[in-house]
Amino acid sequence: MSEPKRKLLITGAAGVIGRSLLEGLRSKGTYDIVAADLHEDEEAGIIAMDMTDGERLKELMQGVHTVLHIAWAKDEEDFLGKVLPINVTGAYHVYEAARLNGVQRVIFASSNHATGFYPTGEDIEVDDPYRPDSFYGLSKCYIELLGRYYVDKYNLSSFNIRIGNFSGDTYPHSERSAHIWISPRDMVQLAECCIEADSGMKYLNLYGTSANTDNYYDIGYLAEKIGYRPQDDAAELWEEAKLKGVPDKHDETAFQGGGHVEKEAKDSTF
Repeated sequence: MSEPKRKLLITGAAGVIGRSLLEGLRSKGTYDIVAADLHEDEEAGIIAMDMTDGERLKELMQGVHTVLHIAWAKDEEDFLGKVLPINVTGAYHVYEAARLNGVQRVIFASSNHATGFYPTGEDIEVDDPYRPDSFYGLSKCYIELLGRYYVDKYNLSSFNIRIGNFSGDTYPHSERSAHIWISPRDMVQLAECCIEADSGMKYLNLYGTSANTDNYYDIGYLAEKIGYRPQDDAAELWEEAKLKGVPDKHDETAFQGGGHVEKEAKDSTF
């Protein structure tokens, strides 16, 4: 008799990253997936869920083995009225519902902007101190630490994928993104590697990129650690994209976070 499929919950399943993961993981046929977002999409098999509704999250996590927490409100929206409740309080609801339902692991879609104030060209390790480049990056740092707390306090497993740049296309869109880009198929592979990683692996921060030439981050160790072997190289694909007429954007800055470094500097109202 075959073992029952692992049950997954994907939050933010209607977004660019969430939908790519939903479609990619569904295609494998090895998981029982509950896909949720703010609005229902019956055709895509996505049910309605509000990140500020802790009771709804507890309900949806019944029997769930792993949560892929992708849902996120954009920082351009009402910061105090929408961004904080959805992103920060919402993350608390995710971890608390996971704890109460005996979920084995939460995989959080973090960001390279958690360390975006490191200079371009400086080699950094995943465990180097946080240097967020924006309120966006700062909130990602907070949720990584929230996961750390639930690991230490309640023995939950928490993985944080610091996604570099996910365009949703099969090529990067700029010079900077070519250093940190991750392709759709590599994103799905990385998520699966995190889902299937040994249960004794409780807490892990990692940068989520493809095998890019001149990558900002060293990800080679992930092959041995969790079996991640990316198939794509943004540098090659970026050159091909430019030959096909994609505008050559020179957007690399003095900092790894790119434009986020100056995001709130001129007009901060928070």
